[in-house]
This record gives sequence, C-alpha cells and structure tokens, in this order.
Amino acid sequence: MKKTDISIIVPIYNVEKYLNRCIDSLINQTKKEIEIILINDGSTDTSEKIIKSYKDDRIKYFKNKNQGIGKTRNFGIDKAKGKYILFVDSDDYIDIKTCELLFEKAENENLDLLVYDFYREFDNKELKEEKINEFKTSSLKENPKLLLDINLSPWNKLYKSEIIKKNSIKFIENLKYEDAPFVANMIKNSKRIGKLNKSLYYYVIHNNSETTVRDERVFDIIKIIDIIRNSLKDVREVKEELDTLTIYMLMNYNIQQRVQKDWSVGNKFIDESFDYLNKNIPNYKDNVYFKQRNMLKSIIEKNKSISKLYCRLYRLWK
Repeated sequence: MKKTDISIIVPIYNVEKYLNRCIDSLINQTKKEIEIILINDGSTDTSEKIIKSYKDDRIKYFKNKNQGIGKTRNFGIDKAKGKYILFVDSDDYIDIKTCELLFEKAENENLDLLVYDFYREFDNKELKEEKINEFKTSSLKENPKLLLDINLSPWNKLYKSEIIKKNSIKFIENLKYEDAPFVANMIKNSKRIGKLNKSLYYYVIHNNSETTVRDERVFDIIKIIDIIRNSLKDVREVKEELDTLTIYMLMNYNIQQRVQKDWSVGNKFIDESFDYLNKNIPNYKDNVYFKQRNMLKSIIEKNKSISKLYCRLYRLWK
C-alpha cells in the first residue's frame, strides 16, 4: 500500500475554465506521496470530462449531486487517508513545491496547523502578495492574537488529520462563509501552530466569484459569527480578540453593502449587524479595532446611520 502523507481535497463545481490549471499544479507536485481527492459537486459543464482526462493513480474521483461546498469538503475529509490535509479550491492553484515544503516543516516542528502566505490573482492576471503576520510556533491560549493574525480561509493552511478527526471538526453545512468556524476550531484545538514565510497559494478572484457577489445570503455571516463565538466562549484568554474579530467581520460586511444588489437587503443587514453588536458587545465603540482605523473610517463604521449614508452615497456615485 502506497504511503500517503498529504490528502489534497478539491471541491469542484462548474469551473471548466480553471480546472486544468488547478489539477496540473497538483499532479506536478515535487512531493509524490499525496492523494488528490477531486469531488464533483454536481457540475453541469465539462468539469467531469476534464477530470477523467487525467490518468494518475493518486487521483481519487467522486461524483455527487450538488450539496454545497461545506458538505463537499466534509465528504473529502471522510475519504482522506493522509497524515495531513490540504484544501485547494478548484479555480485556484498552488506552487509545485507546496506539499514538499509544508510537509517538511510540519514534520520537523511537529505542527498541528501550518499557515502560509499566498497571492491574490485577479482576472487580469495581476498578482498581489498577501503576507500573514509572522508569529512564533504557539497555541491560541499562549498567543490569543493568532485569532486575528491568521485569516479564516481554509486554503492557505496544512492541517494534521488527527486533530480534525479527534475533535470532530467539520465545515458548517447549508450556510455561506462555512469555512470560518472550521478554521477557528482548528486554531482552538491545535497545540502547535506554525507559519511558513513563503507564498505558495494562488487565490484567483474573478468577477463572479463568491468573494465579489453580495446578495441576501450576507445574513449568514451573522450566524457564522455566532457559531464562532459560541465555539470559543470557553477560551477565556481570547475574549478580547474574539470581540475584535466580531467587530472586524461585521464592519467589513456592513461597508460591503455599498455593492449589495438590493439596497433593502443591505439596509436590513446593517440594522441586524448593529443589533448583534449592541446585544453581544455593548461597549463595542471602545474596542481596539476602531483605534487602529483612521479617523474617517472609524466615524463611518461605528455609527449605523453614517454607515448607511456612506453606502447610499457610494451607490449613487457609482
């Protein structure tokens, strides 16, 4: 039986334009002891034909009815045989040395979770390097700022499978932004979290990607924040950082309502966002988050009426 050090989980849904580049970056990894779990989540384009054109015995192909990305990633976790798990989105790709470098560092330093830098790639092929704040190997209790320093996206991280399965860590199903609680729970349950200072992941942003579309599903972010707060409420060391994370996420999505397709949705979201803050963090205006913002942004973000006015003016201007 061949050794599998890393299981790469790739959910796939109607990405024929990007899929070859993604799979090519995986099969050409310099580290060969990997399995590539490709999960077709009910694609209606030529994605299946593209997948079947590859003849590599490390590819494990599964075809399911459309279930959403949370359930699809959980399916991949259940199928994974590797010591570590890596998530790659099917419209993204990775450096060919990613698995080799990540595995080497995780093994040498006995890490449960390894974070690394990445590039944002726009449809015009412009690259923007994103550096995660550097930190020494530690745990969340030892370094509560990890909750703020580590982005809550699942893809620029290597996870020890044992931690996921021992703690029954799963992606939230049937909600948007389902990945944030998964990463937060991994940060909580990992005793040794490390950082590799190399940009190895290419996160592709295109016009119709989930990151650029704003619709009524935005209300899910409030539910997701509540799930994260409940899962971390027993970690007393992280209360201040958890409040700051909550404020950061809500302020970010409030301002994004300037591009909401339906302003009535955006208007209602801002109302519910501030209701949540007033209920859970009554003194939110005194949080360090606002002290780190410039004066104008702080004034706009901490006041509901001014946030709405800003979004309305932006919509009129655009």
